[in-house]
Amino acid sequence: MLDDLLPANQCRYDEVSLGEVMLRLDPGDVRIHTARSFRVWEGGGEYNVARGLRRCFGLRTGVVTALVDNPVGRLVEDFMLTGGVDTSWVRWVGFDGVGREARNGLNFTEAGFGVRGAVGVSDRGHTAIAQMEPDDVDWDALFAQGVRWLHTGGIYAALSETSARTCVAAIQAAKRHGTKVSYDLNYRPSLWRAIGGQERAQQVNREIAPLVDVMIGNEEDFTACLGFQVDSGLSDIQVDAFAAMVRQVGETYPNFAVIATTLRDVVSASRNGWSAIAWSPESGVVSSVRRDLDVLDRVGGGDSFASGLIYALLQGLPLEVAVEWGAASGALAMTTPGDTTMATLAEVAALVRGAGARVQR
Repeated sequence: MLDDLLPANQCRYDEVSLGEVMLRLDPGDVRIHTARSFRVWEGGGEYNVARGLRRCFGLRTGVVTALVDNPVGRLVEDFMLTGGVDTSWVRWVGFDGVGREARNGLNFTEAGFGVRGAVGVSDRGHTAIAQMEPDDVDWDALFAQGVRWLHTGGIYAALSETSARTCVAAIQAAKRHGTKVSYDLNYRPSLWRAIGGQERAQQVNREIAPLVDVMIGNEEDFTACLGFQVDSGLSDIQVDAFAAMVRQVGETYPNFAVIATTLRDVVSASRNGWSAIAWSPESGVVSSVRRDLDVLDRVGGGDSFASGLIYALLQGLPLEVAVEWGAASGALAMTTPGDTTMATLAEVAALVRGAGARVQR
């Protein structure tokens, strides 16, 4: 499946993520528009995977991103350093005193409860990372140090025309140096709207897909980004339909060593059905145990699924086991606030083994 991974002892990094890192402002148990104070974290679809692999799974990770060099950017850096993610490849952009030339992204997110769904309001226009060009990073210098895995995705690729080109340049360099590449389709209509909409999303993602080893995305992502059709949901019939689509994706893109996704059934903002499905040419379609979850904060659940799956694949575990690690990691991430997981390796391992929520003393 992925038997030609670079040896860990010959690499500086186990994993590097490419993407935007924003400041997340969380109003807690009130609404964004009624809040008078906010808790603050860092977060970003691609970055969350690197942080999870470092803090939960103990791997050596780094991030390639760009930030404006002002106190807000340095706050984001401080969060990344706290998370243990190497920031050597952060590109710092000068601050003009106002933010006309470049900005740091903000993300206001309320978790939702019961019949009130989660709400996210991004303020990320004209950010430093959206303006990064393919040649702004010496990709060969990065991957020559030894990088076992590169993770990026459709959120970053959608930020601007230069982001899409930069994403392709990074992946091409990774492939030259033997680095495995995972890509999370993560379709966001609001991001693609200004640069060509769904048609442009499919153009970009169809260019990237032939370069990817592990493709991640939910059913809507595969439809919007790559043009495949499937019924959504978690019933047995619909899961079978999704599995059939995954096989079709594998036939269309024979370079995919693994295709994986989470399946979420939203009963309410506080109660979700949660499962995962994965495919490889060797194993065929495998699925994780379905869990009915009480959700505290759903944001980042898919990113934590990706980090658990990647961890297991880097350990050489079979896909039917790796998908359980991904699903357990994502489930635990949704029990705590913030974009990034607060789970430990032992907790994920226990949930994979079937442990419940009994008090641990």
